[in-house]
Amino acid sequence: MKPNNLIIGIVSGLTAGAILGILFAPDKGCNTRRKIAKKGNDLKDGIKDSIDSLVSSVENKYGELASKVENVIDESKSKFENIKNDLK
Repeated sequence: MKPNNLIIGIVSGLTAGAILGILFAPDKGCNTRRKIAKKGNDLKDGIKDSIDSLVSSVENKYGELASKVENVIDESKSKFENIKNDLK
């Protein structure tokens, strides 16, 4: 399992458990709605952080791949020029 999926699963599970706990706990309706709203905001923030982390990871991998591709292209051009010069 990928770390990002694991993090999202854990955060989602904890939030769902907390919301169910709040719903079944005896409290006034306005207090329950306030708690649910707070937990929803916490979940939103957790998911946003996970997505930001995933995007950052993808950007880093893309940068590494682009750099490797540029190196391969440069090496290929150099080898091609060497072969071309040898044939002259």
